[in-house]
Amino acid sequence: MPTEGKSDMISKKAHDILNDSKRIGERDLWFERLSDLFRGGNDEYNRRKVFTLSGTVPRPADYGLAYTEPERWIEQCIELAAERQESGKDNFSPVCVEYPIYGVHFIDRILGAHVFEKKDQWNADYLTTPIGSLEYPDLESDETWSLSKRAAKAFLNADVALPLFGMPTLSSALNIIVNLYGEKALAAMLEDEDAVRHDLEIINDLIRELHGWYREHIPQSQLQPVISWSRTQPPGCGQLCGCTTQLISGQMYREFIAPLDDALLGDYPNPGMIHLCGSHTQHIPVFREMKNLHALQLNDRAAADLEEYLSGLRDDQIIYLNPCDEMPIQEALRISCGRRIVLCCDIDAPEKHMSGIPTA
Repeated sequence: MPTEGKSDMISKKAHDILNDSKRIGERDLWFERLSDLFRGGNDEYNRRKVFTLSGTVPRPADYGLAYTEPERWIEQCIELAAERQESGKDNFSPVCVEYPIYGVHFIDRILGAHVFEKKDQWNADYLTTPIGSLEYPDLESDETWSLSKRAAKAFLNADVALPLFGMPTLSSALNIIVNLYGEKALAAMLEDEDAVRHDLEIINDLIRELHGWYREHIPQSQLQPVISWSRTQPPGCGQLCGCTTQLISGQMYREFIAPLDDALLGDYPNPGMIHLCGSHTQHIPVFREMKNLHALQLNDRAAADLEEYLSGLRDDQIIYLNPCDEMPIQEALRISCGRRIVLCCDIDAPEKHMSGIPTA
């Protein structure tokens, strides 16, 4: 999409740093190593070292600018990104600009929920309308979506090729329907199947449309879904949030949700990722069958089940792991032998962590 002209608010120094061909080449080398890992991890780097990922996402101190002046917010993010740009690290450290308004309630607000801030967290009141009556929003007049498009266009107008651009949290159909209705949404899967399917389809169609807008407007080499600095995938991969899948059975996920999730990921040129943060192993058989699912991101409670995921998934499905007390780095490497895994943390000399670990 043609932009309205390069922004004159970005300093020449920041513009030069974030268009430096050497830095862009280094980023693209890491993308190629990551792409190789997605293909099986047979290049020299992935045979010798465990792949580690830890990017940066500098943000202005005045968080309110994101909601009132998205152009200035993005410009300040870009200036900070240039200041903090590092080079030559022995892990993938992409510099990212992400527009995170309304947190996990971004889609809720577009669908009419009252979203409010309390104790530095975004919250949303449940809808009072019946399940099954959800209507597709008028995006042309939606304030939240308008802010998001302004932020994306400001990023394009800055004319910087190095930073990755992360979307707001577009989430997933199941996460959003539970955000909108709470436990009533889960009960409706048993009591009013037609109504819940109607609303799930409205939600998923909306999320897919927004993903499509970003794919159309942001260069594929820079576009990343949410948490762009720690869930960075090769260009052309989608992502969705599977947090709420811990609340439903494997059969319910198979019947109601998996087709929607797989369709969303299938809109992208390459297979994508699902984020998990709870107890989700009941879904491993379905995850294994989803042709458009290539990566699973595990943190907190989900990370403790690393061994079950690696043994239960397809050989071409990989894990992004946030190490934690229940799954420290050495235990993760013992289980994985350093294969089919991305460690989402900042560690020096990744090959040292493979000492004493048998390779698969």
